[in-house]
Amino acid sequence: MTAQANNQTKRRALISVSDKAGVVDFARALVERGWEVLSTGGTLSALTGAGVAATAVSDITGFPEILDGRVKTLHPSIHGGILARRDAGHLAELEAHGIGTIDLVCVNLYPFRETVARGAAFAEAIENIDIGGPAMIRAAAKNHAGVLILVDPADYELALQDDVTEADRRRLAAKAYRHTSEYDAAITAYLDGTSDAIPTRLPQTLSLELSRVAEVRYGENPHQPGAIYRWGAARGPVLDARVVAGKPMSFNNYADADAAYALCSELAAQETEAGDPRLVCVAVKHGNPCGVAVADSVQAAWEQARDADTLSVFGGVVAVSGTVDLAAAQAMRGTFLEVLIAPDVTPEAVEWFAAKKPDLRVLIAASAAAVSVLDLRPIAGGFAVQERDARPWADLCPEVVTARQPTDTEWADLRFAWGVVKHARSNAVVLARGGVTVGLGAGAVSRIWAAERAVANAGERSAGAVLASEAFFPFDDVVRLAAGAGVLSILQPGGAKRDPEVIAAANELGLSMVFTGSRHFRH
Repeated sequence: MTAQANNQTKRRALISVSDKAGVVDFARALVERGWEVLSTGGTLSALTGAGVAATAVSDITGFPEILDGRVKTLHPSIHGGILARRDAGHLAELEAHGIGTIDLVCVNLYPFRETVARGAAFAEAIENIDIGGPAMIRAAAKNHAGVLILVDPADYELALQDDVTEADRRRLAAKAYRHTSEYDAAITAYLDGTSDAIPTRLPQTLSLELSRVAEVRYGENPHQPGAIYRWGAARGPVLDARVVAGKPMSFNNYADADAAYALCSELAAQETEAGDPRLVCVAVKHGNPCGVAVADSVQAAWEQARDADTLSVFGGVVAVSGTVDLAAAQAMRGTFLEVLIAPDVTPEAVEWFAAKKPDLRVLIAASAAAVSVLDLRPIAGGFAVQERDARPWADLCPEVVTARQPTDTEWADLRFAWGVVKHARSNAVVLARGGVTVGLGAGAVSRIWAAERAVANAGERSAGAVLASEAFFPFDDVVRLAAGAGVLSILQPGGAKRDPEVIAAANELGLSMVFTGSRHFRH
């Protein structure tokens, strides 16, 4: 490190951190190497309490901390010592004013994002906006040629080296500016009526603070680099899942597991709301559900979801809403799967998967109290942004528009099918019976093609099933196809110009039809 050019005999480090991981050992190591440590507030107490010699910043400035600690380091004796170039002119000016240089600044900021994330009141959030910290970080990063700036405990070992390279100093400065810019973005989002972790509306300026949390071998295809990022301080059930068996996750694994667990969680909540908390299994392939079932056990739900489409489930991703025990694990023996995600997996099941299906990635989902409600789609030069489609069944006012009313059993299946179809790519049609999907048609460019695919997929299982469509019927062709296959009841948003013709066809063929008044396009 650069030696002092004035009369100051010791190099000085200013340490004031919110994240105190490793800071005592780091400060002790600096003192042992002949450094003088300056500190403030809780950090000073932690250091001196651990027997590390440290000088209060107020002893340097000759001015006490004021305004409940809001003003501590905003003083020429601090910022002059950080910002001075290590040349004769600046050093002489410091000496004329009795100011010593500060050669290392170790600062990370008040826990603003963490405070907001735990639902703190506005006044507490405001008090956790750091002012002096960002000022010192930015000053040290600007003058990184002469001052080491540390915002991450992972860099403490580097700072203890005898000679830190220019390249490392520049890298640390870049990390410091990233640290403050992300912090400012979080505050901006909060004051703009959103949270950087959980945006709740569409602000004039949307800041995307993304930090890489996982590396993957490639993206969707081997020629595409890929990585997984966290948005702000948000948590996700898949993003923060614990992998307890199997290979590392791939890019597509993350995407499909997130889609599967989102539908699984929604259906599980729907079952609980209906007073019938059965367990849910969702199989997803290429972003679309291919087999979904509710049953009294994880094993039964898996077996029914698998049997809904044994071809498509091959190589799929499966999410379940309950604990996977050994019996459920063994029931998956004959099916190749990429990922299994569940709230919990018993040790016996983990051991069995590791021995019998070593390539299967087994994940225990992380708890996530809230998920971002914004849905971002990249377009050339920017993003199309919308609020996520999170409208629950309880928010609908279903209207029976035919002479025939759905039976209680049909109502349960219509509700279930509606939950599934909103998670399938448009155009989408779902056939369900007895809490199991028996036919799915998704991603079709024509609604009748989606319906034909669903009916063909179901085969004889169409008889007695219900049908859900995520958008209205422009013609009565789907109704006639469904009736011919033995479907008993149809759920759709309604709102087409030919609704009267569609309703008349349903009455003619003896079907019940329900309008939800809410469509669920998913492109």
